[in-house]
Amino acid sequence: MQATPRPVRILVAKVGLDGHDRGAKVIATALRDAGMEVIYTGLRQTPEMVVNTALQEDVDAIGISILSGAHNTIFPKLIQLMKEKGIDDVLLTGGGIIPEADIAGLQAMGVGQIFHPGTPTTTIADYIKEWVATHRR
Repeated sequence: MQATPRPVRILVAKVGLDGHDRGAKVIATALRDAGMEVIYTGLRQTPEMVVNTALQEDVDAIGISILSGAHNTIFPKLIQLMKEKGIDDVLLTGGGIIPEADIAGLQAMGVGQIFHPGTPTTTIADYIKEWVATHRR
């Protein structure tokens, strides 16, 4: 008898002082509806809190919602902490208000695809599932 693979586990987080979480909640719900196990941390998380939660929950992916403009500070800190904790095999992706000009730099340091407002939630779910199937299983 073959074991059924567990669902993709994703942590959805809002890092920093950005208090707008409607988009993160929409994404969390859509990913849950796509069959993933979603851990939503809520507002005002620090990078350390996010990485520690990712370790405790044994996630396959971390999704960060950023509307504050702090992406060039938050993503590098998350990458650094993930490497320090030995979870560099977990997808770090995100979305929100991130200028096109900054995306290539984020991806060069190890951030996955960045999603802008209006991206179909099926596109996001498919990307995460494909990444996990290729890199984690």
